[in-house]
Amino acid sequence: MREKQEAQKTEEEKLFAGILWLNAKALGLVLGLLFGLAIFIATNWLVLKGGRLVGPHLSLLSQYFIGYKVSFLGSIIGFGYGFALGTMSGALIGWIYNKIAAFRE
Repeated sequence: MREKQEAQKTEEEKLFAGILWLNAKALGLVLGLLFGLAIFIATNWLVLKGGRLVGPHLSLLSQYFIGYKVSFLGSIIGFGYGFALGTMSGALIGWIYNKIAAFRE
């Protein structure tokens, strides 16, 4: 019975060690697509919705994203900025996580 518990423990340790690492490039790509699509969809939603004052809060992104406006062209520019920001953030998060995981071993 003890041998079975030790064998199971080593299998769990192997599984835990295999799950511990993140692929920083994949995480960056996924976060980049999510950030970019979120800005793209939100901007186009407000453009299609229309009205007197279109997206006063979302237009504040133009303070950070040069060339961004609440328009269709602005949604494409916003997608580019969101993709770049998400990619860099995801890669940095994955890299830091992997450094901390390596330090713990």
